[in-house]
Amino acid sequence: MPAVAKKYKVVVMGVGNILWADEGFGVRAVDAFHRKWKVPAGVEVIDGGVLGYFLAEYIENAERLLVFDCCDFHGRPGEVTRFADQSIRPWLATKVSVHQAGLNDLFATAMLLGRYPEHVTVLGCQPENIEDYGGSLTPAAQAAIPKVLEAAERELSLWGVELEPRDEGEKVAPLAESCLEQDVYEQGRPTEDEACRFADPRFCTPQEPRRGSN
Repeated sequence: MPAVAKKYKVVVMGVGNILWADEGFGVRAVDAFHRKWKVPAGVEVIDGGVLGYFLAEYIENAERLLVFDCCDFHGRPGEVTRFADQSIRPWLATKVSVHQAGLNDLFATAMLLGRYPEHVTVLGCQPENIEDYGGSLTPAAQAAIPKVLEAAERELSLWGVELEPRDEGEKVAPLAESCLEQDVYEQGRPTEDEACRFADPRFCTPQEPRRGSN
């Protein structure tokens, strides 16, 4: 007999790629959420990263889904926008990364299977830079995290979810590998002089033409 899929009252999910600066906003936001609040039974908080089809379980078995992500909606860097239910279509249609292409397929599949969440809300941050390979969040995106957490608290309250603040100094298990936590990750990041942030420098550095060439 196949295992019965677990059902979730609410899934809180952050998606994105921390290797590309502001593209990692959703991951950093859900980690901040996890460190700030305890959630009641039936609520699952996950670092979705770039897991793609592995997230189908959570999307298809959630009554309500709250997503943190980096979204290009032509706003000011660091601006936070809420998309809900039918209005998430621009978020799905505007791809700033391959992880969003995968999410498009997951949502479409869930709808075809009749397993689409009752409500979906996306809290998105307008990125400033998604081309700094190995870089951190820009100051604008970092400053948006508290705003997104406030919006998340309001959204979950409307859904009847009561969040409990964590105790000061409480030790919190990370959502992903500990080496990927923001402080640890950034302390170990090489400087721009030590590692090119964009591509192989042999191809991105202008060179003088060779003698004898046309």
